Amino acid sequence: MEELNYFKNAYVEIGNFILNALNAINIKDVESFINALINVYKNDRKVLVVGAGRSGLVGRAFAMRLMHLGFRSYVLGETITPSVGEGDLVVAISGSGTTTMVVAAAEAAKRMKAMIIAITSYRDSPLASYADLVVQVPGRTKVAKMDDYFARQILGLHEPLAPLGTLFEDTTMVLLDAVIAELMYRLKKTEDEIRMRHANIEVP
Repeated sequence: MEELNYFKNAYVEIGNFILNALNAINIKDVESFINALINVYKNDRKVLVVGAGRSGLVGRAFAMRLMHLGFRSYVLGETITPSVGEGDLVVAISGSGTTTMVVAAAEAAKRMKAMIIAITSYRDSPLASYADLVVQVPGRTKVAKMDDYFARQILGLHEPLAPLGTLFEDTTMVLLDAVIAELMYRLKKTEDEIRMRHANIEVP
């Protein structure tokens, strides 16, 4: 029976990367992100989450948890997604910061005077240029080659056991889940309250 060495090595590499990434993430930016979310919640404004591909799936999971906390949260592309305007918050996720759909959405939301929070690995990216706040999450991206020095050297990565944007996407998922935990504490939300908002009609 095989010992699944690649599985084990990848598991450890991804887990260690996420742990080490905490030291590289600017906690003041995370604090500002959380405060912006609380402000939107208290003023009954909307949160629109934008992302493509796997980053989009991470965004959907975040929007779902925000809904469980009582936020008016939406995902770009759904038929029930409303317009955004001043006082609303757009959370745009793109590791490279160059994803065409995400950048275009941020640009449009900026014109509507919504607040833009970019979650990306690159502060000098097109997405970041539209953002009111950038939460920089380290990680290799699907377009990174020589410019992923930070992720591969400083954090000690050697083999591509986590292909393309996996490290960014997994780290962003954990970061956003941790943000949810902080919001639960600050907004005094209980798991019972979350359970009440969880879907109770599911396809078998």
